[in-house]
Amino acid sequence: MKFLVTGGAGFLGSALANQLAHDGHEVRALDDLSAGDSDRLAPEVLFTRGDVNDRPKLWSLLQGVECVYHLAARVSVPESILFPREYNAVNVGGTVGVMEAMRDAGVKRVVLTSSGAVYGSQLQQPLRETLVPNPDSPYAVSKLSAEAYVRTIGTLWGIETVALRVFNAYGPGQPLPASHPPVVPRFIKGAVSGASLVVHGDGQQSRDYVFVSDVVAALLAAATARNLDRLVVNVGSGTATTLRQLVAAVAEVTGARLEPLYNNKESGGVREMCADLTLAGSLLGYSPQVGLDEGLRRTLAADGRFHA
Repeated sequence: MKFLVTGGAGFLGSALANQLAHDGHEVRALDDLSAGDSDRLAPEVLFTRGDVNDRPKLWSLLQGVECVYHLAARVSVPESILFPREYNAVNVGGTVGVMEAMRDAGVKRVVLTSSGAVYGSQLQQPLRETLVPNPDSPYAVSKLSAEAYVRTIGTLWGIETVALRVFNAYGPGQPLPASHPPVVPRFIKGAVSGASLVVHGDGQQSRDYVFVSDVVAALLAAATARNLDRLVVNVGSGTATTLRQLVAAVAEVTGARLEPLYNNKESGGVREMCADLTLAGSLLGYSPQVGLDEGLRRTLAADGRFHA
């Protein structure tokens, strides 16, 4: 098949694009490199630097494409609180631009990468797709809005759509920016470098950490699976892990003695998040293969930033 992956030089996008190319598909990747790195991509991936709001560039890249994976987005919750307008412009406006270009180019299927963050605080765990979303950040709002636009424009123009709500993905090569770095690489880096680990809140808040190869497996299945049109589907590990448990797992994998500092003045965010994977299992044949300990080991072994 012929695919376009927007955000194709990012953490998830590059892993997906490389796997598609490895499987023999023709893959075009679009990324503005604001957070991506084209060096992550295999030589077989046809990379174009550009923005999802560049309509002529999208039209040219979409010629002959059978399915679009739309991953281009800004992804930091704390950053979105500071810059909600920018998150709306990229995550919502960019999604609308992609859907318009798909409509005009005659592309008939799109897989949107959304986020488990759209659920926010819920009384029920694990989180099922039938729950009413309760977004608590501009990032989460932007992802929920993107879902609605994709579904609505798809319905109006006969484009098959599915949104995968990916929970806390991690793995080798995950960006580690100076401000608001993701927790898994931050903890591993701190453990191997001897730095103090600061945990916001009491450390009892839980998240669903899913290894990058499992996310890619779900994305691959979503391109051709039947009976997905207009749906949202969770992609996670199905296991809730508290930050205290994550610290212990990182200590075990790295061999470091970790005594985290708990900053109770800072909010730890939503108290609990765990994905219900029933729908993913039945529609995508999805079953996560990499547990947290194994995923942390693979991340530590494969990522050169964690070695002296």
